[in-house]
Amino acid sequence: MAESNAAYYYEEAENDDFQEEIKPESEKVPEARKNIQVKHNEVKSGSVLTIVFVSLVAAVLLGSVIYTLDRRNTVYNKVTDLNRQLKLAEAENVRLQSELESKMSAKNVEDYAENVLGMKKMDSSQIKYIKIQTDDVVNIPEQEKGIIAKVKGFFDDCVEYFRG
Repeated sequence: MAESNAAYYYEEAENDDFQEEIKPESEKVPEARKNIQVKHNEVKSGSVLTIVFVSLVAAVLLGSVIYTLDRRNTVYNKVTDLNRQLKLAEAENVRLQSELESKMSAKNVEDYAENVLGMKKMDSSQIKYIKIQTDDVVNIPEQEKGIIAKVKGFFDDCVEYFRG
């Protein structure tokens, strides 16, 4: 074991740990080295299925995250577009209100009446006064009560009588 080029091998023929030092090639190859077999690590089929399943779950989760982000962006874009349309509609409303107020001014109404309808301003000679007699009094006769009103009146009279 003093050499630096030493290698140790496991011999499967025996169960205990057997280590042998390899001597340079000039020496004869021992029998123990010929008996060494290479063990291959076989992958278990369950572990492959687990890896595939975990990969599929991860892909589905990633896809769902991407889908929800896309839906959120779509909704945000719609909200932004609708807010822009609302501001345009409000501006149009203000413009129409001011246009309506300008058309409904007294001067515009007067011009329309004179020019389009052919009307003229009234002068004081066209005013006629009517005298109303204030001494006249109008009497409205009482109407006859209905059956329900008569029955109610009867019960009211009875209640008043018993109360004293």
